[in-house]
Amino acid sequence: MPAHPTVTAAPYGDRVRHVTDADLDRLDDLLGELRTFPALRERKRGNFQLGSRAFLHFHSHGDDLYADVRLDGVDFSRHRVTTREEQADLVAVVAAAVGG
Repeated sequence: MPAHPTVTAAPYGDRVRHVTDADLDRLDDLLGELRTFPALRERKRGNFQLGSRAFLHFHSHGDDLYADVRLDGVDFSRHRVTTREEQADLVAVVAAAVGG
């Protein structure tokens, strides 16, 4: 089980925002790993699709970064990706979801 469990958007209310280019710069290694999955298509930097549906995008809350990912094909779940360990956890669950 990941060190930081999935959280829903509810606890963050209006304070969660989409990431900026500077935030995405902090995730450059993670973005590179996500780009290696043939099933994912990056429509714009940090926004990935699986087939014709949105699959993964990022948010910021304070100094923390989060990925919203549609692992079950229906609902988005939020995963903290601030640390390298958290990013590795995300890559593992994405790999399991897309068969990579």
